[in-house]
Amino acid sequence: MGIVIAITNQKGGVGKTTTSINLAASLAATQRKVLLIDLDPQGNATMGSGVEKSELETSIYDVLVDDLPFSEAIVEAESSGYDVLGSNVDLSSAEMELMDLDRREYRLSDALKPIKDKYDFIIMDCPPSLSLLTINGLVASDAVIIPMQCEYFALEGLSALITTINRITEHLNEDLKIEGIIRTMYDPRNSLTQDVSKQLIEHFGDKVYRTVIPRNVRLAEAPSFGLPALYYDKQSRGAKAYLALAGEINRRYEAVIEAANERRNETQSTLENGTLK
Repeated sequence: MGIVIAITNQKGGVGKTTTSINLAASLAATQRKVLLIDLDPQGNATMGSGVEKSELETSIYDVLVDDLPFSEAIVEAESSGYDVLGSNVDLSSAEMELMDLDRREYRLSDALKPIKDKYDFIIMDCPPSLSLLTINGLVASDAVIIPMQCEYFALEGLSALITTINRITEHLNEDLKIEGIIRTMYDPRNSLTQDVSKQLIEHFGDKVYRTVIPRNVRLAEAPSFGLPALYYDKQSRGAKAYLALAGEINRRYEAVIEAANERRNETQSTLENGTLK
């Protein structure tokens, strides 16, 4: 069964989409089967993966609103190494349309079920707001990764986000957990950065990843070429940092993934032998 991880923060400009793209690419580079779902109407994760959002014939909008099966909307991001369920401006109207639909908070969760076991990781880039799209992402997820800058206002935003996650856990998805907090745009020369980083570790312990994502020009440049940093400049500090983050996540979930792969292989073998009725 694929592990579904929402990348979210209600504060914009913290490296949420950058983390979604580069984590997906780095996990795929470690031989994991990865799907990236773009839940943001801006479609930046779609474009940053090398998929032209304006040319999408189907998108996450069609899945959420029109019940299109996932399998008919997924495209392969060949230059990035993973599959993408893309987004474009059509998704802007989904918020209002979802309001009138049954199980509006569970639309994504329901749609995901038939394809979850095809992937090791499913990464979701959520919008930078507490919208019905974000709620759908959190309800469908097993875990949340929170990217944040080590700044004072980011701490306040983190508190509000954790309150939101706790409410989702209480009312809509009791299995949801905070997988980790990743410190982005990290500058160790800044004393405030160090102070906030220390506070995070004191309050959240091993929920704070050891890996930090540095301020890096290559990370900022890569999306304009439709590439994750790993394939734009694999020697850059940003690319190496996201590979390290993927390593941390792989270690946390290794046993779960290996067990799922064994079950998948057994099922495939049974099918090939013609013994499954």
